[in-house]
Amino acid sequence: MQLQHNSSEFLNNKMNDMNLPHDDKTCGWYAALPPPGPARRLSGRHVADYAVIGAGFAGLAAARRLAAHEPHARILLVDAQRVAEGASGRNSGFVIDLPHKFALENPDPEFKQRLLRLNRTAIDQLQSLVRKHDIACQWSHAGKYQGAVGERGLAYLAHFEKLMSALGEPYRPVEGTELARVLGTSHYSRAVYTPGCYLMQPAALVRGLAGSLPDNVELLENSPVTRVERDGNGGYVLDGADGQIHARRLLLGTSIFTREFGYLENRLLPVMTFASWTAPLNEDQSKRFSGTFDWGLTPADHAGTTLRMTQDRRIIIRNTYRHVPKYGRSVDDGTRERIRAEHRKAFVARYPELADVPFTHTWGGVYAISRNFTNFFGQLEDGVFASACDNGVGAAWGTISGTLLADYAVGAQSSLLDDIHAVTGMPSLNPPEPFLGLGVRTRIRLAAWQSRAEL
Repeated sequence: MQLQHNSSEFLNNKMNDMNLPHDDKTCGWYAALPPPGPARRLSGRHVADYAVIGAGFAGLAAARRLAAHEPHARILLVDAQRVAEGASGRNSGFVIDLPHKFALENPDPEFKQRLLRLNRTAIDQLQSLVRKHDIACQWSHAGKYQGAVGERGLAYLAHFEKLMSALGEPYRPVEGTELARVLGTSHYSRAVYTPGCYLMQPAALVRGLAGSLPDNVELLENSPVTRVERDGNGGYVLDGADGQIHARRLLLGTSIFTREFGYLENRLLPVMTFASWTAPLNEDQSKRFSGTFDWGLTPADHAGTTLRMTQDRRIIIRNTYRHVPKYGRSVDDGTRERIRAEHRKAFVARYPELADVPFTHTWGGVYAISRNFTNFFGQLEDGVFASACDNGVGAAWGTISGTLLADYAVGAQSSLLDDIHAVTGMPSLNPPEPFLGLGVRTRIRLAAWQSRAEL
């Protein structure tokens, strides 16, 4: 897809017009890692064949693929933060093969098969890199449980089983004592297990991917790009606080922040979801926990609670959504404390015998959704390419869309590129403010109330 862009608007972006990433500093995944080495920052003038903005799953995959296509090209990968501080290091650690819930309801069977091929190619790609570079990220082919608590959740679960049957995908209902033996709680009435999902430590995976980039990819961190303009010769000039990049082509792996460069401005919705996790269970607590270790559960009702037991024996609770028009700056410490208290209630409801286990971290992560649940993939204008809007399934989608974006940028052809063009499109326009914010907040509150039994 190619989007015609208003260049005058694009060229006039300045630092004080942009909402830069402003994530909290309490992400458990990131805090569990050793401190990173010194960051190389954008400084001075650089000339590159390609500039990739955003070092999350999409940007890392795009830079790696560009290097494979053109091993003698100079590729600069630029991020406003340290690698893994942003959204890619803040998710719940699922790499999901199945289409999103809304995509599963698409009436075209081929549409869903294309998504499956794309997601499974991404999983194979990530697994190959984890093995090749010995990335310690708790990578595990654990599958996934989709769980329900009350009648509303059970109705969603029954619908999911019908969709899976129609898709011809394997699944297995799990309930009663069998489910409790896995989860260590009888809180859930029923679940459906699907085998294709992988689990991982997202911050560790992203950092490992960044640390194993090809030699002709140069990573610049803590280097927000605050202005982009044409250079008059068919390329682009990227300005930072202390340096400048002249690049022949530009790839954006910037998700929601794509709109800060003047693209897709009124088509992406910034939503933040929140998680808390416990300290690792000690020996006594592990004995009191009656389940197994290393599993993940997503809610049948999409507004419910995601639950995970990590390989290092931490329990994660993730729920609660906020519309965040200014990203991290839209959320204050008081909001985080209230969310943490709600997570605590959800944790104790599931594991009253572990009520003495403390939470050590509560964090949020911003992602992009669209009103029509459509992902954007394609060319924004001559020499500028983007993958934006993952609609909440970022690990697999970011990996494959970044890879194929590089293919598209260099003119490569493949059946997978045909697939991604077929399943992406233009995110629908949003209504103007204040109607947009009011509508999104109302929808989130209504979903939370309707799904209160699943939280």
